[in-house]
Amino acid sequence: MALYEHVLLARQDVSAQQVETLVETFKGIIEANGGSVPKIEYWGVKSLGYRIKKNRKAHYSLLNIDAPSAAVLEMERQMRINEDVLRFLTIRVEELEEGQSAMLQKRDRDDRGDRGDRFDRPGGGDRFDRGPRRDRPRRDDEAAPETTGAEA
Repeated sequence: MALYEHVLLARQDVSAQQVETLVETFKGIIEANGGSVPKIEYWGVKSLGYRIKKNRKAHYSLLNIDAPSAAVLEMERQMRINEDVLRFLTIRVEELEEGQSAMLQKRDRDDRGDRGDRFDRPGGGDRFDRGPRRDRPRRDDEAAPETTGAEA
């Protein structure tokens, strides 16, 4: 059987519980057609890059799938019918990723909190090494335009 990574975007106005039920429905379709879903990750509500069907945000979910292509095609057909699904993407991979996906690792890094002042790091804080702008010599293209007698 082939290995797939599948990302699903559901409308923002459905609850997280409804998205979980939706994902379980699609997992049941895969399992009914001889496949398995070893990992499901809910990434939460995230902003979209552009509006999709008048939605600015969506619930994101990742499914790792080990199934024949017919099972994936049937799941995608059901997703096209469902009006709560905004978009989906299925990619065939050589091997499934173990552990957390990059999105959940990113969320863990973001939860670390404030990093504090950055004045103790190189390159942080004010740039005293450059000096004030007025002390730097002007380049030719920054020179003030000369006035002609007609303009004065």
